[in-house]
Amino acid sequence: MPKYWMVTNRNLVKGGLGSDASALSYFVADEGPLDTYEQWTKLGTGQTAAAKFRTMLAAAADKFPLIEDAALNEYEKHVSIFIHGYNNDWADAASRYESICRKVFDAADLGLCVLFSWPSDGMKLGYLPDRMDAEKTAPALSEVLDALYDWMAEKQVTSAADPTKSCKAKTSIIAHSMGNYVCQKAMQYTWTRKNQPLLVSLVNQLLMVAADVDNDLFHGGETLTRSDGDAIANLCYRVTALYTGRDPVLGLSAGFKHFGKRRLGRSGLDGPVPDNVWDVDCTNRIAPDAQNIHSCYFDEPRTIALMQQILRGVDRNVIG
Repeated sequence: MPKYWMVTNRNLVKGGLGSDASALSYFVADEGPLDTYEQWTKLGTGQTAAAKFRTMLAAAADKFPLIEDAALNEYEKHVSIFIHGYNNDWADAASRYESICRKVFDAADLGLCVLFSWPSDGMKLGYLPDRMDAEKTAPALSEVLDALYDWMAEKQVTSAADPTKSCKAKTSIIAHSMGNYVCQKAMQYTWTRKNQPLLVSLVNQLLMVAADVDNDLFHGGETLTRSDGDAIANLCYRVTALYTGRDPVLGLSAGFKHFGKRRLGRSGLDGPVPDNVWDVDCTNRIAPDAQNIHSCYFDEPRTIALMQQILRGVDRNVIG
């Protein structure tokens, strides 16, 4: 069974994946280094490849232990999706994904993680092009979420008839930086098509790391306005935003906004927000001399431990 998984709408170029959008393609790998394209096996593009990928992923998840005791639900394993952020070429995204698999998932035996790689331009001055690419990518990610939603709805029916066939995995998403904008727009598409009214909770834990989105995204609170924030809150059991005011990248991002709205990953939530949405100020969890604050959440031991607790579903009042 493969150890690493990737879905991407990047185009294929010599020696890897490019910065232009293309049809969704599906890849698996057994070992790293994952920023070496030859390590990956391409299953293909189109519905046949998508079906093969889903079958293989479901088979991998089916090997997880079935947790029947509700008191042990925090030990249920995950099938998670990692969505990388702004200014990441394909090799950067693959390398970060490999690190997350090792430091976050393998270290805590959390299950498996799938990389969703979108065509970020990987340019230091590419904020505006990346934002446009992020919005254009949303339908592709939504296609992945739609398939996940249909699979979960089918599992509900199956497990109702036979509890021994219950789903053995929680679903989660870790989105970094502008990957949160991709996720935000994709969830609106999926919620509109699949989940009005609410039928199943698509994502158990959504972890918004250094989110490059408006910090009033959830401002409607419990009032339903069919906003992007409503879509996220209704599709997810719990949403957690990790932020720090020390993030200079998001300070630059806010400077591109003509409406003066602050970034969620730099300033935290601007309330009121739905009850299942909360934030954590990670300023004191990041070493004073840490480099690259915008991405160091995935390298700092205290923020890694925090992410592991959140993914396990530990209550917010218990998380240390």
